[in-house]
Amino acid sequence: MKKVLFIVFSIFFFISIPTQAAIYKGQKVYSKVCMQCHTDGESFVSNKKQKEWNSLMKNNGNSLAKLHLESENFKKEVQYETYKKYFEGSSFKKKSKHLKQFLVEYAKDSGNVPACN
Repeated sequence: MKKVLFIVFSIFFFISIPTQAAIYKGQKVYSKVCMQCHTDGESFVSNKKQKEWNSLMKNNGNSLAKLHLESENFKKEVQYETYKKYFEGSSFKKKSKHLKQFLVEYAKDSGNVPACN
């Protein structure tokens, strides 16, 4: 009985861990992808409240991707096609939960300030 219980808890533990978002992974995504256009990172992240970031990042960040893809400034970017593929591809959808966690953690009304790494 103890072995069965141990196996069940082990399976639950290993299944639940990877599904959780990580702030540090979101910061990594932000610094690699977003900082190329949004160079003033701290003010960009903290210019929206938590509720606003949550609504933009619903459904794997579809609203944020749509906002970028419809933006005239975004269309003028040198690497527009590369970023368009990124926002429409699976990479953005997979990483969006981490990015959401980071953006919400350091939103205007959170009282937190991201570290400079």
